[in-house]
Amino acid sequence: MRMIIKKPIISEKTMELSKINKYVFLVDRQANTCEIKKGIKSIYKVDVESVNIINQKGKVKKSGRGASRRPSSKKAVVTIKKGQTIDVLPK
Repeated sequence: MRMIIKKPIISEKTMELSKINKYVFLVDRQANTCEIKKGIKSIYKVDVESVNIINQKGKVKKSGRGASRRPSSKKAVVTIKKGQTIDVLPK
């Protein structure tokens, strides 16, 4: 079994989104919306209203003569029901 939810993404922008019940997570590249919804529900014990997925292609980085590519990733913006929260900040 693969890990669907890898980690929460913590930045200034995502902290502003958390005020309107939206949280951003780094997820497995093969995960779909239903799997992400079930994963968030089982890990954080909250009711998920919607899941939006962002596919982010890896950038090409040049160093010297050669060029390499950073890995691609997938993010999920999860909206939860009003009144519920997810504690994503490390303690």
